[in-house]
Amino acid sequence: MQITIGSRVTMHFALRLADGWVAESSFDDEPVTFVMGDGTLDKGLELALYGLRPGDRQTLTLMPGQAFGRRDPAAIQPVAKQRFPAEMQLAKGQIVGFSGEDGTEVAGTVLDILGDEVKVDFNHPLAGREIEFEVQILDVQNPLPEQG
Repeated sequence: MQITIGSRVTMHFALRLADGWVAESSFDDEPVTFVMGDGTLDKGLELALYGLRPGDRQTLTLMPGQAFGRRDPAAIQPVAKQRFPAEMQLAKGQIVGFSGEDGTEVAGTVLDILGDEVKVDFNHPLAGREIEFEVQILDVQNPLPEQG
């Protein structure tokens, strides 16, 4: 069975930056299981999986913008300090969760604290970066053909 649209995939993966820093990895933990196209993985990462089969292991280098999008300067926004809990100790580099307009959780990275304003970067932390994507496919279950 090879990975196609709608396949249920169980795999180990690692995301590394060009300098070798591991952003995320499941190799020393439980494998991840998801359905291709369900939004679990970034579309750029999903594209790298099509056609792979159980037992396949590969490492790909994805150029800036191929995964997690390009950095958008408009995603750097000032946020009033009063919008943060009073007890929160804000620091540069801190990742803070915000509720988006549609109620979804959005992460932002604190870039600077300027008086009553906090400069927050809402770009994905890996946006615009070269990414090394390593995968080991453990299992693939393809959807059953629809009965007509």
